[in-house]
Amino acid sequence: MSEDKPSETVETAPAELIAIPNGKGHEPGEDIAASAKTPAAEDSENPHRTENAGANLPESQEFLSATEDKKTQRFTDFEGKTSFGMSVFNLGNAIMGSGILGLAYAMANTGVVLFLVLLTVVALLSSYSIHLLLKCSGIVGIRAYEQLGYRAFGTPGKMAAGIAITLQNIGAMSSYLYIVKYEFPLVIQAFLRVDKPAGEWYLNGNYLVIIVSICVILPLALMKQLGYLGYTSGFSLTCMVFFLISVIYKKFNIPCPFVDFSFNGTASVLNTSAMDPGGEENPACIPKMANLNSQTAYTIPILAFAFVCHPEVLPIYTELRNPTKKKMQHVANISIAVMYGMYFLAALFGYLTFYGEVEAELLHTYSRIDPYDTLILCVRVAVLTAVTLTVPIVLFPVRRAIQQMVFPNKTFNWPRHIAIAFVLLTFINLLVIFAPNILGIFGIIGATSAPCLIFIFPAVFYIRIVPKEEEPMRSVPKILAVCFAGIGFLFMIMSLSFIIIDWTSGSSKASSGH
Repeated sequence: MSEDKPSETVETAPAELIAIPNGKGHEPGEDIAASAKTPAAEDSENPHRTENAGANLPESQEFLSATEDKKTQRFTDFEGKTSFGMSVFNLGNAIMGSGILGLAYAMANTGVVLFLVLLTVVALLSSYSIHLLLKCSGIVGIRAYEQLGYRAFGTPGKMAAGIAITLQNIGAMSSYLYIVKYEFPLVIQAFLRVDKPAGEWYLNGNYLVIIVSICVILPLALMKQLGYLGYTSGFSLTCMVFFLISVIYKKFNIPCPFVDFSFNGTASVLNTSAMDPGGEENPACIPKMANLNSQTAYTIPILAFAFVCHPEVLPIYTELRNPTKKKMQHVANISIAVMYGMYFLAALFGYLTFYGEVEAELLHTYSRIDPYDTLILCVRVAVLTAVTLTVPIVLFPVRRAIQQMVFPNKTFNWPRHIAIAFVLLTFINLLVIFAPNILGIFGIIGATSAPCLIFIFPAVFYIRIVPKEEEPMRSVPKILAVCFAGIGFLFMIMSLSFIIIDWTSGSSKASSGH
């Protein structure tokens, strides 16, 4: 991989462009010379640059060598060498979160058809929102969410974007650690074949989540570079594909209605005769096409949370080889389409396995049938591994947002770098240990920061950044953007009011501890 081309920009790139912090894990003002070594500034000036020093290298070799180079300079990944396929993979991984575990429950509370309609609408809106972000970044030559906010509204815009990204990613980390708290004890219990836990410390989720945070997440989060990102992303996504295949396989393996293992030790024997001998379908085993109840309020936020990838879109755009707006939109559309398919299949087969009995956390429902099922045990380990390794990756943008908001002009500093990670992890651990249920986390965060990042910010940034000479306020794109922001506000108010009504009425599964 030739370094000749990037090093030319040290002399030629304007200082203000070099200093623009755009991308995950980029601390402002840190090591300006290294920043100049990458063609980020050059890319900003000319996003349609087609010349590429490493374009003739095979993809795998290029990807590996790029990661090795990170040993000598801090991680920026702005060399514009990422192929189309790898970009789809990266963005797909940014979209894919632990939200997939709550989708079967969402389907149980909306019905199959209504769920499909909602999922389709959210996916299309996410795609349009990415179009708005790409248009803004193309006009100003900046590819960072907070910097678009700064260009549109000055410091308040930068702060609003930074706070929304922080809230969103803290919500994501909380939900990941919640899975560790909820699932890890069950996995250990199954491996040790402990039928009735007698309060052993190693079967206590609160202790386990703290141990995992200290031993695995904190060391990874303290790294200055994010060079392992490509490898853990790949591993994470593979684990989720394994989860999906297992959910589909189990649908044809578990008869309906199922018998709880806890009620009878010979549940696996009873299961075979659980069907009605008359051959008539049990009413509990007929899927509902549309279904509205008090829990439906959680569905829209869970779905919105499932498609948030907007803070990552612009850094991936920067990394794209021969970047153009059209090419990046294709990357986004393919990623959203693939995740849309995976989400729908996971929700459908999870729902068709358990129907009304499905729980807010899908994997927990399987352990009610047979806690010692080997396949589900493997799926559990895979999901635990995926979410644990994703936490440090999600922590980097939050730390960068905090750096930009609180210490905008400070250079890189190890004590501050470590302190922010430590405080964030401590706060998230407290949240996870004392938060009532995963639904509470998904619902509240999804209802506040997700509408901002998906609907409101891209629309208002677009209205402010696109010059009036090019598109007057009464032009169709601007009117559409206003409507889009309106949908966001409406969606936020609706979701929050549903959740508040649900909590105050006391019928919520989230407040009753499920």
